[in-house]
Amino acid sequence: MSLLMDIGNAVMRTLLQSPLHMLLSANTLVLKVRGVKSGRVYAFPVNFVEENGRILISSMQERTWWKNLQGGAPVNVVLRGHEIPAFAEAVTEPEQVARLLGEYVGAEPSFARYFEIALDEDDTPVIADLTRAAEKRVMVVVRLQ
Repeated sequence: MSLLMDIGNAVMRTLLQSPLHMLLSANTLVLKVRGVKSGRVYAFPVNFVEENGRILISSMQERTWWKNLQGGAPVNVVLRGHEIPAFAEAVTEPEQVARLLGEYVGAEPSFARYFEIALDEDDTPVIADLTRAAEKRVMVVVRLQ
């Protein structure tokens, strides 16, 4: 990770855990994940959507933090200024990733451009674009406890 990205993440984490969280917390939270090998707790600011009683997060496969959530793991989320225990699971199977990415973009159509997913006239994600985007992505499903 670059120094600039480290600094940016530190600023985001600080803001999201402060009384000023309202500036960012509509679609950004802090995900606290325990490393499987190290046992260390890592805190990542991530974009999210809430859909069907779950929190959905997307990450590029090339990143590594999500690997700690394969098979599911307890996590904490700092959501709208409150730290909440939760359970998260990384989804890597391409068809499931495409389906969840469709829910993600369907809940927040403004994110479609970031994923290079076209929307039809009803703001429904184009299936071919979801399938292509899913090849490089992982979805994390978080359930608050």
